[in-house]
Amino acid sequence: MPDVPLSQPRQPHPPRVMQPRRRGLAAALFFLVIAAGAVYVIDHLVVDLSAVQGSSALPFVLLGLALLIALGFEFVNGFHDTANAVATVIYTNSLEPHTAVIWSGAWNFLGVLVSSGAVAFGILQLLPVELILQVGSHSGFAMVFALLIAAILWNLGTWYFGLPSSSSHALVGSIIGVGIMNQWISGPSGTSGVDWAQALGVGKALLFSPVLGFVLSAVLLLVLKRLVRAPRLYREPRQNERPPLWIRALLILTCTGVSFAHGSNDGQKGMGLIMLILIGVVPTAYALNKAVTPEQTVTFVAAARATSATLARYTPKAPETPLTALPANPRAEVEAYVSTHHLRPATLPALRALTDTIADQVSLSGSMAQVPQAMVDNVRNNMYVASEAIRLMEQAHAPAFSTADAATLDAFRKQMDHATKFIPTWVKVAVAIALGLGTMVGWKRVVVTVGEKIGKQHLTYGQGASAEAVAMLTIGMADAYGLPVSTTHVLASGVAGTMAANGSGLQWGTVRNLALAWLLTLPASIALAAGLYWVFRQVF
Repeated sequence: MPDVPLSQPRQPHPPRVMQPRRRGLAAALFFLVIAAGAVYVIDHLVVDLSAVQGSSALPFVLLGLALLIALGFEFVNGFHDTANAVATVIYTNSLEPHTAVIWSGAWNFLGVLVSSGAVAFGILQLLPVELILQVGSHSGFAMVFALLIAAILWNLGTWYFGLPSSSSHALVGSIIGVGIMNQWISGPSGTSGVDWAQALGVGKALLFSPVLGFVLSAVLLLVLKRLVRAPRLYREPRQNERPPLWIRALLILTCTGVSFAHGSNDGQKGMGLIMLILIGVVPTAYALNKAVTPEQTVTFVAAARATSATLARYTPKAPETPLTALPANPRAEVEAYVSTHHLRPATLPALRALTDTIADQVSLSGSMAQVPQAMVDNVRNNMYVASEAIRLMEQAHAPAFSTADAATLDAFRKQMDHATKFIPTWVKVAVAIALGLGTMVGWKRVVVTVGEKIGKQHLTYGQGASAEAVAMLTIGMADAYGLPVSTTHVLASGVAGTMAANGSGLQWGTVRNLALAWLLTLPASIALAAGLYWVFRQVF
């Protein structure tokens, strides 16, 4: 098929349409699952909040508003990012559009439910530590509203123009914008801004994943051509003609994998923000993981005592000297280390004292669920700061702990993370519902771009399968390592890679727009979030 000039728009093959009765049954089943999930979410939220003491309705109003905006972000994420997963099956006639969208939404739902939470809390580590510890303050609310609204505005703008921009990029940019503005407002007070070391790691994942998608998709298509001699796999699908069963099964499999991987990776970003909101507004219900059993609590206390003994071996002697005297506020000293990454002589003694305090607080309560309501927020903040300090020491290899001692500290850190960095099942269900509904509502604009406007020729079966297989594996690997990647960028670059490898040609106007969206997302979302954070600081 000859290349189509850019000035002559191609006529896409109209995808097959499902019979109204079958489409209605599929939609009814999907919405039945959504409705059951909504009932589950509301029931568990009401039960959790019923135990919260206090007569003021303001925290609950703020909670409702913040949850609505957070789920709105996931809804936009659904029709913005998830559309990429169904583009190939729709434009190869492997699935009818409504069936594809419902199928993808269901697997996004499942992906969210089984996600680990590592990506969620990895994203939150970009935020200034004092905003995380004081998320229930006016600055904390300003932070949450600013970064969510900035990401939503950018996503809606790029979706309107049909550009496969990245929700991950937008959210990371918003977090950086809040951090920069927080540091600028605070001036020389010593407050922290962005954790640039963590931002660099996230940035590398977002930067290199599209390149990886382009190269690997191109290579996979070339390998496929050499190994699988099936001409029909590499030619343009005929109008209203479904592919052979084995090709169709392959494309549906890769669509399923991308949808599941997207849910397990992108869905976590909203979960982390929702947990911040819950901890800030109702810490008595969500600051500590009440699913930790009394038996696990005993193990936790033992790990804390072992960590204290380990730190004692690395603490300088002569505690009476000014350099090694125990600080009056150990948590403030450890928090300063987390903010600056600068290890001072007082850091290890302070971390040891904070560890002993955590062990005493939990031991006296008997279990996480029994920690007094007045102490819950303080205990959670102590654990969070101690965990972050140990994580940074592990990354910096300073102090130089022995292998056994490093293992002791790491075991305690994981215990603290289990107690503080958890995601209730109802939160996962709520995010899954938002993603699933978003997928069904606004998929068409982005699907048209991926299916028609990246290459000069129609997407073939082999190209679609190659691009989605690479996207599925890339996102899955990133999820395993707790790294956020962009489904949009990986898949769109994968489609471009297959077009280049196939000699199909690229529509450089679209490629230029995609590159501009990729380059502008970070600075635009940084500026939006920084401005909104400044405004909301004045409002709150």
